[in-house]
Amino acid sequence: MSFHRMWTELLPVGRSSASGGYRRFAWTGADAECRAWFREQAESRGLAYEADRNGNQWAWLGDPAAGDAVVTGSHLDSVPDGGAFDGPLGVVSSFAALDELRGRGARFTKPLAVVNFGDEEGARFGLACVGSRLTAGHLTVEQAHRLTDADGVTLPKAMEAAGYDPEAIGPDPERLARIGAFVELHVEQGRALDLTGDAVGVAGAIWPHGRWRFDFRGEANHAGTTRLVDRHDPMLSYAETVLAARREAALAGAVATFGKIAVEPNGVNAIPSLVRGWLDSRAADQPTLDTVVTGIEKAAREYAAAHGVDLDVVRESFTPVVEFDHALRDELARILGRDGGEDREIRVPVLGTGAGHDAGILSASIPTAMLFVRNPTGVSHSPAEFAAEDDCVAGVRALADVLEGLACT
Repeated sequence: MSFHRMWTELLPVGRSSASGGYRRFAWTGADAECRAWFREQAESRGLAYEADRNGNQWAWLGDPAAGDAVVTGSHLDSVPDGGAFDGPLGVVSSFAALDELRGRGARFTKPLAVVNFGDEEGARFGLACVGSRLTAGHLTVEQAHRLTDADGVTLPKAMEAAGYDPEAIGPDPERLARIGAFVELHVEQGRALDLTGDAVGVAGAIWPHGRWRFDFRGEANHAGTTRLVDRHDPMLSYAETVLAARREAALAGAVATFGKIAVEPNGVNAIPSLVRGWLDSRAADQPTLDTVVTGIEKAAREYAAAHGVDLDVVRESFTPVVEFDHALRDELARILGRDGGEDREIRVPVLGTGAGHDAGILSASIPTAMLFVRNPTGVSHSPAEFAAEDDCVAGVRALADVLEGLACT
C-alpha cells in the first residue's frame, strides 16, 4: 500500500539522533525537506501544486475555482522532540486515501485537495496554527510580523530566508470560499479509542483552552549567604503554584500544565530575581476552565504574598470551545457505519479532545470535521507517540470512504 512507502520516506526527516524525536520547526531546513516531499507527492500523482500567500501547501485534483471542494490534510511540522504521527499521519493518509480511491475507480464530482498547513505546532514562534490562523483572519498581519523565535529572528525574516514573500501574508477568504468541507485525520492524543477497542473515531468538539504567563518577581541574592528567612524567592511561589495547578485540575476533571519556565539570572548559586512560567489549561467547557484558571491564579497570588514576591498574570492566547459542524460530523459517522451493512451498522465513537488543530481554527469559516486513529499508549508530543500500521491503514480506508461519500456523490 502507498501508505507504507510514503511513511518510510518521510520518517527520517528532521529526526534527532539524540532523542529519537522530531524537530521539524517552521521555516527551517527540516521544514523545507518536508515541503519538498509534499510537492513531490503532489506532482507524482498529477495533482496541481501551489503554495498560498501564507505558506500553506495545496495539491489539487480538479478545478479549485469550481467551488464546493472537499479538502483533507493536516501539518508536517512538530513540537520539540515530538513524535512521528502528530500531523504527518494526516498528510500521508490523505495522499494514500486518494490512491485508494483511484484504485477503486471512484468518479469525482467535486474538486479534491490535500493540504499541509504551515507552523501548526507553534514550536518556533510560540503561536500554534499560524498558517490556518492567517488564512482565516484570526491572526493579523501586524501580529504575525511581531512573532519572534528564541534567537530573535522574526517570522517575516524566517519566511524570506526560506524563499517565501512575507509581505503577501494575510486573510484568504477567496480560498476558503472554494471549500465545502475540510476533514482532518489525526492520531488520537489520548487513549479513548484504545479503551473502546476501536481503530477509528470521529471528533465531536475541541475543548476550550488557553495559555497564561505567570511572572513571579522576587529579589536576586547569594544562594550561600542569604538566610532562608531573608529571602524573597520567586521559585518557591512558582513551585507551589505548579502543585496548585495539578490540584485544581484534578478537582474539576480538567487538565493544567506548567510545561515551560524561564529563570533569571539562572545561576546555580543565585536566588532568582524572576521566574516566568507558562500555564496551559483545558477543560470540557468554558465555566470549568474559568474555575480552574481562577483557582490557580488565586493560589499563586497567595503564595507570592507569603514569600514577598510580586506576580503578574498575562493571558497570551485563548481558543473557545469548538463544536465541529454537526451535519458533517453526523455524515462521517453515517458513512463509516455503512460497512456493517443495512442490518448491522458499525458504531463509530464520537470523541471530545483537549488538543487544538487546524480544523478547529477553520471551523468558524467552513464546515470541518476530524477523524482520529487509535493511539494505544495515549502518548503524544513525545517520541513514544505510536499508532500500529494496521490502525493507520484502517484510518486510510476510513478517510477514503469519507472522501468518496463527500466528493464522489
